[in-house]
Amino acid sequence: MQTTTFNGTTVNLAGIALNVGDAAPTVIATGTDLSDVEIGGAKDKIQLIITVPSLDTDTCAAETRRFNVDVNNLDICETTVVSMDLPFAADRFCTTEGIENLTVASDYINKDVSRAFGVLMDDNKLKGLSARAVFVIDRSGTIVYKEIVSEVTAEPNYEAALEAIKEAR
Repeated sequence: MQTTTFNGTTVNLAGIALNVGDAAPTVIATGTDLSDVEIGGAKDKIQLIITVPSLDTDTCAAETRRFNVDVNNLDICETTVVSMDLPFAADRFCTTEGIENLTVASDYINKDVSRAFGVLMDDNKLKGLSARAVFVIDRSGTIVYKEIVSEVTAEPNYEAALEAIKEAR
């Protein structure tokens, strides 16, 4: 079983533990306009999939803002940030923060994305939220980079994720 920590306490993750080299599952999240957002599988662009607990935290907001800037010039990449926030709250966040270069989606209905990618926090005070994780999926649908951030309150390794996108070209 995969784990992360929250303020130093171990948190178990539920779902399928995916690794580099595995095929990324195709799952549906809910867009800020309540549309279906397909995540994973083979696509004509490299995918950067980012899961966060809630956009309503300083770390998640900072991470989303940072990736919004970092992926601005990467037209080879489709970037999606997935949280458990309601689509209406996520839309308000995007409008307020000027998030325009990536898609923000919600996994609040069935938690399909979090289960399929093995990042659903299964215990502790954050049970039911997504762990902080980053996946890069190449055009064939293979996971070429994975980071489950070891401490939920910490930011991911931005440089490593961006390098994985460049290498997947």
